Amino acid sequence: MPREVFNEEWEFLPRDEMLTYEEIITLLDSFTKLGLKKIRLTGGEPLIRKDIQKLIELIKSSFPKIELALTTNGSLLKRHSKNLKNAGLDRITISLDAIDNDLFQSMNDTKIPVSNVLNGIDSAIESGFREIKINCVIKKGTNENQILPLIEYFKNKNVILRFIEFMDVGNTNNWNLNQVMTKKEIVKKINSKYEFVHHGRNKKSDVAEQWIETQSSQKIEIISSISEPFCSNCTRARVSSDGKLYTCLFGFRGFDLKKVLREGGDLTYEIKRVWEERDDKFSEMRTEFITKPQKIEMSYIGG
Repeated sequence: MPREVFNEEWEFLPRDEMLTYEEIITLLDSFTKLGLKKIRLTGGEPLIRKDIQKLIELIKSSFPKIELALTTNGSLLKRHSKNLKNAGLDRITISLDAIDNDLFQSMNDTKIPVSNVLNGIDSAIESGFREIKINCVIKKGTNENQILPLIEYFKNKNVILRFIEFMDVGNTNNWNLNQVMTKKEIVKKINSKYEFVHHGRNKKSDVAEQWIETQSSQKIEIISSISEPFCSNCTRARVSSDGKLYTCLFGFRGFDLKKVLREGGDLTYEIKRVWEERDDKFSEMRTEFITKPQKIEMSYIGG
């Protein structure tokens, strides 16, 4: 959330404009009727939401067979990881674009030391999470020198590193195609030192392809939505904290589920209708939309 936009004068949403935890459960009930298999809590930063563990407990008690994941920047993770695990969270993903402290603070515009995030990751490991992933967005000319140090740091920690091509999400990250380090370039960089073999996607709808190191069996993944778009296999829907449904990470407008919910409408019908009518293919048709003025920000609907 860039400081020049979200400064001290920014007016955040009144609480009554956000979905309550009970409304979230009602929404999820409709989604599960339509085949929902996995839920991810993201942000912004989900760990600043008051009593987030209570939402996790509500979701798991209401939908015990649903896989529940969370994505966090990790700065508060050490404080919360045990409670998150005890509440029923299955998986956790931590965003970490650099392991060098100065570069980490510069890229994230923060004074929080990278050690806070690394300690949070260790805490999540110690809390017993069965699957932990580390998301690293690679921006050419900025942090490609962090690829090998990250692999080395996490090689014995039983986590999966995910390298992500720099994406043109929102309007505030000053995206430029020349700053994209492609999957092919990332793999070449990695295998200049290691021997990672391509294993592909576990499921057709997975956003990431997997590689496994021949000697250590360390796993890494790469998300290549710029150089190799996968729109046709996308099965992800996003709901903002104020109840807007987005069918694409690069969306321009959302459908107001909160209005349907609070006016007693048929949520399941409306979700099905919106989903069946979607035609989002932003990554495959990027050049047509490159000058569109207002894509939705990732801080609003998450990754």
